[in-house]
Amino acid sequence: MSALTSGVIFLSAAVIAVPIFTRFKLGAILGYLAAGLIIGPSVLGLINDPVQILHFAELGVVFLLFVIGLELDPDKLMRMRNQIIFIGGGQLLFCALAITAILLLLSFDWKISLVLGLAFGLSSTAFAIQLMEEKRLLTTPLGQKGFSILLMQDLAVIPILLLVATLSGSSNPNDPAWYISILVIIGVLISGRYLVNPLLRIMSRYGSSEVMTAAVLLIVIATALVMQLVGLSMGLGAFLAGVLLANSSFRHQLEVEIAPFKGLLLGLFFIAIGMNLELDLLIAQPVMIIGASLALIAIKSAIIYGLLRFNNQPHTHPLRLALMLSQGGEFAFVIFNVAVTDSLLPGDLAGKATLIVGISMALTSPLVILYEKLQQRKTQVPEYDTESDVLEPEVIIAGFGRFGQIAGRILTANNIHFTALDNNAEHIEFLKQFGNKVFFGDATNLKLLKAAGVEHVRIMFIAADSDKHGFDIAKTVKQHFPHIKIIARAKSRLSVLKYRDIGVDTNVREMFDSSLVAAKILLEEYGFDQAKAEHMVKVFKAHDEEMLEKSYLANNKFDMKELIKISHQGRAELETLFKRDHDE
Repeated sequence: MSALTSGVIFLSAAVIAVPIFTRFKLGAILGYLAAGLIIGPSVLGLINDPVQILHFAELGVVFLLFVIGLELDPDKLMRMRNQIIFIGGGQLLFCALAITAILLLLSFDWKISLVLGLAFGLSSTAFAIQLMEEKRLLTTPLGQKGFSILLMQDLAVIPILLLVATLSGSSNPNDPAWYISILVIIGVLISGRYLVNPLLRIMSRYGSSEVMTAAVLLIVIATALVMQLVGLSMGLGAFLAGVLLANSSFRHQLEVEIAPFKGLLLGLFFIAIGMNLELDLLIAQPVMIIGASLALIAIKSAIIYGLLRFNNQPHTHPLRLALMLSQGGEFAFVIFNVAVTDSLLPGDLAGKATLIVGISMALTSPLVILYEKLQQRKTQVPEYDTESDVLEPEVIIAGFGRFGQIAGRILTANNIHFTALDNNAEHIEFLKQFGNKVFFGDATNLKLLKAAGVEHVRIMFIAADSDKHGFDIAKTVKQHFPHIKIIARAKSRLSVLKYRDIGVDTNVREMFDSSLVAAKILLEEYGFDQAKAEHMVKVFKAHDEEMLEKSYLANNKFDMKELIKISHQGRAELETLFKRDHDE
């Protein structure tokens, strides 16, 4: 089957299944899983190599971890270290011990019990984070504790794989030495700090938007690949790259550029998981498989809930997060595969374990929805989103050259917070020194505008150097956020007319006011007194604005002859006004 045919199958499955599941409030993730199950070998058999697809789709998890890293600067990560170590480490330790103990009681070999306990103790980073994002929980304090658990699990994958190799008694002579891995991590840290930002600055100055996208993909994939070559997690490499760029001026642009790839590949990842579910095993032993999946969810939910309660979380809210983290994880598939290869885990048992993990993922969204329904019946208002819209600046300045900087300085002097957008890295670096929110990128990009908090904005000041760029920004904002008041910089009378066509009525002509000031000074130096000079300038300004309004009305009729007629008429009227003032 050709790649194009496979692509059509994947896209068709997603386009059909996801809207249906979303319509019935079952979540997009469950839709992807169902789509994968249907097109996979267990049902229609349209795709026959789900394992290979899963390996490729893991790039979605890599991109996801990179974006998460962008949200966590090193200082914030250090503040979270206690959560990562104690809550994250405690979750994995207690879950692994509990599951291992249960398996030992069921007469499993201790090595198999330990491997399964550690694998089942891992949650799905991609699944849980996507679910937390859908529920607007990720950026809250409770969500950050959930992320700490997931991060600790990702860090633990490599030691678990090393333990599996030790238990099996096998070792690969080609595996890099431990000190090579440490040197590579140090190299990634140094490169991220001293090489990547200069590279992005060059790309922003001399490259196109496509080259910028290519540079972002290169950074993420190259870092992940280097980590994989030394036996570390690709996701860990991408996460480190994201953390090192969290304080970069390009952070938000990077996030916007990577978002489409992350979304598509994550969808493919969940489809691949659905394809890997062996429906035959479920049909053969439905009670055992579903019972084990529910038991896994119950054990992990209870332990996570207990840890969060121990860390002074309110009584009700941690249960929702515990359910979101209760499923098995994608790294369990990797551990099962290694254990089977090393003859530590029987193939049929690994198949059942994989199915249990997959079904636990499929059950997570419905259980979270059920929990939310029960909470609503108790008329309890959840307080998951603790971020207040008031904290968001209510002014955006699009274009922060000399024109925009003057407005920005005045706003800052009056303690009015604003967000600046500019595609000039030097302007952004300058502004960062003063503590304002800054976003590198093109203000016509809707995703960038949303990342900048445009939903919270009352005023958009378009100070772009190019009229054409300003028109494009105005069209985007007017189309998607018509409630926002727009003030636009216009280079000429025709620019004002164009903005009026778009629906922007408040325009500042770039040279107009400064020319009026210069004309007033000129009149005074010529010999007119100050009052007379001010009057003449005032008359001219009022007349010019009246003519501009007439021109706009004529322009709407697309009558060029009428425009020329108004221009001649205006000149005659102005001469009459000045002659009358002179006679008086």
